Amino acid sequence: MTSDPRELRRVLDGRWADVRAEVRAQLGELRLTPEADLSTEEYRALTTENLRRLAESGRPHQGFDPAYGGGGDVGGVVTAFAALGYGDLSLLVKAGVQWGLFGGAVQVLGTSRHHDKYLRSIMDGDLLGCFAMTETGHGSDVQHLRTTATYDPATQEFEIHTPDVGARKDYIGNAARDGRMAVVFAQLITGGVSHGVHALLVPIRSEDGTALPGVTIGDCGRKAGLNGVDNGRLSFDHVRVPRENLLNHFADVAEDGTYSSPITSASRRFFTMLGTLVRGRISVAGGAGAATQKALALAIRYGATRRQFADPESGEEVVVLDYLVHQRKLLPALATTYALHFAQADLVSEMHDLQSFDAEPGSNVETEAGQRDLETRAAGIKAMATWHATATIQTCREACGGAGYLAENLLPQLKADTDVFTTFEGDNTVLLQLVAKTLLSDYGRRVGKLDVVGKARFAADLMAGSMAERTGLRAVVRRGDLRDRAYQRWLLVEREEHLLAAAARRMRKALAPGADRFAVFNGAQDHLLVAARAHVDRIVLDSFAAAVNRVESPALRGLLEQVRGLYALSVIEGDRAFFVEHGYISRGRAKAVTQAVNTLCGQLRPQARTLVDGFGIPEAWLDCPLLDGERDSHAAPTDPSPSQEEPTDLAAVG
Repeated sequence: MTSDPRELRRVLDGRWADVRAEVRAQLGELRLTPEADLSTEEYRALTTENLRRLAESGRPHQGFDPAYGGGGDVGGVVTAFAALGYGDLSLLVKAGVQWGLFGGAVQVLGTSRHHDKYLRSIMDGDLLGCFAMTETGHGSDVQHLRTTATYDPATQEFEIHTPDVGARKDYIGNAARDGRMAVVFAQLITGGVSHGVHALLVPIRSEDGTALPGVTIGDCGRKAGLNGVDNGRLSFDHVRVPRENLLNHFADVAEDGTYSSPITSASRRFFTMLGTLVRGRISVAGGAGAATQKALALAIRYGATRRQFADPESGEEVVVLDYLVHQRKLLPALATTYALHFAQADLVSEMHDLQSFDAEPGSNVETEAGQRDLETRAAGIKAMATWHATATIQTCREACGGAGYLAENLLPQLKADTDVFTTFEGDNTVLLQLVAKTLLSDYGRRVGKLDVVGKARFAADLMAGSMAERTGLRAVVRRGDLRDRAYQRWLLVEREEHLLAAAARRMRKALAPGADRFAVFNGAQDHLLVAARAHVDRIVLDSFAAAVNRVESPALRGLLEQVRGLYALSVIEGDRAFFVEHGYISRGRAKAVTQAVNTLCGQLRPQARTLVDGFGIPEAWLDCPLLDGERDSHAAPTDPSPSQEEPTDLAAVG
């Protein structure tokens, strides 16, 4: 029996269901699918126009402090931002630069003197700005940026300077055309001493749009995608700004040049400052998820009506989604998209509770451990969600054949626009290294806290595991039902722990006297990345399982449990080599995993349309010739806009 997509949508909308409903209604009025042949300047102008219309809607205000006219709803504004991924990703990125990066930096790194002066105009879209962190020569290595901010006590000004071309701020959104001010990250120098990277507000354009003295602005030009965003380059030739332009929430400079900070450790201060900007990574993951959902909606709906080759029994051509190979392309990807959606929802909730403006000081959510956990989850889920988007959108393009290659059918633009998501707001490989580093630190602390008996038991468990692996006994002792969620989770937990313990043993060599620490780390990088991915796979599965447990409807809970099972088995199948090599499953059981995936694909085939309708993507943003077959085919369902209340007739799809 086909489930009601409206009921499924309510589950997917979750904590901020009202925000999602408002965004669908508001954004349905915007032109969010630009013509493919717009010139760069026309596209940029359209994106800026839509940005201002977003500001007029009041939605971007929701993420700012209520004391300055904001709504104080951090989770709500990130949820709304992600929904832009259903429409125009250039608008999503430009909005993210303006209110997430530029405005967010002023909010969290600045103090009342900055909030009073700038926040309202930033929220209203009257002051458009940039987030000038990345340099031509330093991308992920933010700690060693080369732009300098040298304090002059005689004038009480900072001198912002680009010492060489490698220190030029590069790929900066809003810089080439619209930005009038930039949050510039630079090495702060007072009295000849460098205090590390800090952020300062630097005007870059006058009211008439011309570059200010000492500021050189370049244009990155046409890109593979996101050409509605005016990415540019910034260089500074001894540009002076007042002392008050230092965003001084975590550190300040007195009139005489005395530097002070409540955080004494320079390294800890640096990572604390960057940690407050974690919202950007969470937002990128959400936008990638929305784009992936849109691609799957297009491909699955097309596959449910596109016919190819005749059934030898009936003589009728078969819809391509009835072929197992086509189901294999799309349905495991759909299951992973669901899993990442629920993991993203948990992440947004965690961030909201941690960064909420009304959170009580000293509450549990404000602990350093909570912030570290948030940063680790955000790094891991951003990496996995954006890699998944890149792979899935390509698969959807292929699943739609030549039609999927036409610009009018939206998939090529989705593919081009999301490609850079894997490297901005943190290169994915570097982010997974960050995850692995945190996991290793936590692992070391966990083992270090064991008493003598505990350490002996720990060593014995390691030896027993090694013996079970060599003899194949492990697969015999723990031979569970592949359909059982507890057994599926056990496999993923065991993989995570196994990889982490092995990585810790390899990295311990770096502590030996005279060891070449870089060589040890470099030689184990591949292992660390695999361990980090295993960790993210497990936390994503846990989020999905928790979401299924919260569903009250037995029918809907059963459907989502099947999707959850397909996600889990797809992960296991994708790493069968590990499970077989280390004795967790036999070779015969590995074949059974593949058969279980095939079975679930067949069981979920009748529900495929329901599952993509559950995303609630406004129908206007899916309107393209690719789906014309739905109107022409007798098998096509009638699908009203998600904003309408009439039930959707999906019986024919099943």
